[in-house]
Amino acid sequence: MKYKIAFLLIGIPLLLKGQAFRNYSNEFLNIGVDAAALGMSKAVVATTNNVNAIYWNPAGLVGIEDYQGSLMYASYFAGIANYNYAAFAIPIDKNSAVAASIIRFGVDDILNTTELIDNNGNIDFNRVSLFSAVDYAFNVAYARRLIFKDLKIGINAKVVRRIIGDFATSWGFGFDAGLQFERNNWYFGLMVRDITTTYNTWSINEDEFNKISNAIPGQNQELPESTEITKPKVQIGVAKTWRISRFFNLQSEVDLNIRFAETNDIISNSFASIDPAVGIQLDYDDLVYLRLGVGNFQYITEFDNSQSLSTQPNLGLGFKYKGIQIDYALTNIGSVGNAQYSNIFSVTLDYSFFRR
Repeated sequence: MKYKIAFLLIGIPLLLKGQAFRNYSNEFLNIGVDAAALGMSKAVVATTNNVNAIYWNPAGLVGIEDYQGSLMYASYFAGIANYNYAAFAIPIDKNSAVAASIIRFGVDDILNTTELIDNNGNIDFNRVSLFSAVDYAFNVAYARRLIFKDLKIGINAKVVRRIIGDFATSWGFGFDAGLQFERNNWYFGLMVRDITTTYNTWSINEDEFNKISNAIPGQNQELPESTEITKPKVQIGVAKTWRISRFFNLQSEVDLNIRFAETNDIISNSFASIDPAVGIQLDYDDLVYLRLGVGNFQYITEFDNSQSLSTQPNLGLGFKYKGIQIDYALTNIGSVGNAQYSNIFSVTLDYSFFRR
């Protein structure tokens, strides 16, 4: 048994080293869900405690008391892309819970002009068709409180389905894992996405590929690689809550988002890059919420090769009444540059209110 364990510990890293790792793979899963979290610049890994914890940190699912559901719809890039999310969570007992969710990110009605010009060089617009590029993620999570009542753990299994019209499709599979710890109004969170790496295996339609393989002489002559491996990503959070007065409460959180790749994040080297995020939430009697956040600290290279620091501020509002919570966020999916801000709305239903 010892030799088998040693073989796994040594052999698996060597095997993964030779695989096709991608610094940017399944990026639609990094957009985020829930307008409340987006309004705080995604700085919620330590404090998330409702149905949306299935995405941010599954350990937080232990915080639900009854059935919970959540819906979010967002339209990006002037309606070109649609982003949908739905989740449902159930407590098993006081110390454990399960949840399931689905995410869809799609660009529909894309013009397929690969057959616009026939073999005789004639342009025929009747040969133009439409297709969609759609990404799906199906998630199932389990959370449990450990021996120490303030320590919680959660695991999320995900299946990724990606479809690019009739050209290519892929299946992917991976795991996320998270921890949360609470003591004296201090909250600590750890979330590791793609903890075992996430594999995407692509199937290319060679008949469709052959139609465009010689469109540009000397280019697009080979089929792309059929396997992608997504590197793990880590999010660490620390939060604190304060009782300001009889009716007002303040919650603040600082998160560090870590990628194991060199990027233009504010802290970056050849091993890892760190992007901090800060979020603040002020609530009135757990009824009305005001949220502010700032994140995505990036160095931007200008045309004269000088660098400037760019940040992304976010704003959010929320309202909870009789088990229904409606949240709004003004955020930017483009992160930096000239991408326009988007208005995001989400709804969360807590069935525990209706059992009172």
